[in-house]
Amino acid sequence: MSDGTTPAGPTGTGGDGGAAGTGAAGAGGPTGADAVRVHRDGPVTTVVLSRPHARNAVDGPTADALVAAFRAFEADEDAAVAVLHGDGGTFCAGADLKALGSPRSNRMEPLPADGPMGPTRLRLSKPVIASIAGHAVAGGLELAAWCDLRVAEEDAVLGVFCRRWGVPLIDGGTFRLSRLIGEGHAMDLVLTGRPVGADEARSMGLVNRVVPRGTALSAAQGLAAQLAAFPQVCMRGDRASLLDATGLPEDEALAVEHAHGLRTLGSGEALEGASRFAGGAGRGGAF
Repeated sequence: MSDGTTPAGPTGTGGDGGAAGTGAAGAGGPTGADAVRVHRDGPVTTVVLSRPHARNAVDGPTADALVAAFRAFEADEDAAVAVLHGDGGTFCAGADLKALGSPRSNRMEPLPADGPMGPTRLRLSKPVIASIAGHAVAGGLELAAWCDLRVAEEDAVLGVFCRRWGVPLIDGGTFRLSRLIGEGHAMDLVLTGRPVGADEARSMGLVNRVVPRGTALSAAQGLAAQLAAFPQVCMRGDRASLLDATGLPEDEALAVEHAHGLRTLGSGEALEGASRFAGGAGRGGAF
């Protein structure tokens, strides 16, 4: 893992979201490993997408660097929770359309290859929190939907802005949006491509927390630290059960939950927690 000033992973432009204010192409802007920084603070890993000249639009090398950063997070036994953040006041404007047809073009291969935006086909065993400032649109919305939780600033904007350009959702956006907010809300966003503000996004379940402008990163990191303080075997097992049981009939979902629960009980973590409770921890409603 690198520190907060060091690029991570393998080795401007406008995104497919076409977010308002997106600048012109910057041939000298960072890409690949130079566009992804990783910072570790105890059990919390922060992955920073840093292509501010392109509103953090993702090209092929940058997608590869994001994959490398999250695979390293997954392999790091001391890392418990990750935060994905966009540098410069924008989460991500989507795929870098100006890279199409060039050596920097995004990957367009079927499974098991990585997704065009990078980590969107990875199934991690540990949670990731999106820190959303500015626009999270098109492929950037798909990156946010890939995360387990989303913390958005009060003036953040989310949407399927690629609707205007004929660019499809190809990084899990269709099924993840439907799973997160239901088919009705998902169909509204997918068909209209309209912008959705933070408060509406929270009301439909698309974001989990709305925070003041300029505080998404600190709020997401604080939430990550809270999650990292819990017994990890149990939390990861319950998370896996929730993901694995989605869409299953009730009896199959209960069987999945039972199997994950038995693995947690077999780890001894629950017994240790019961001992702490018996010793007085958590009394009086303390969390």
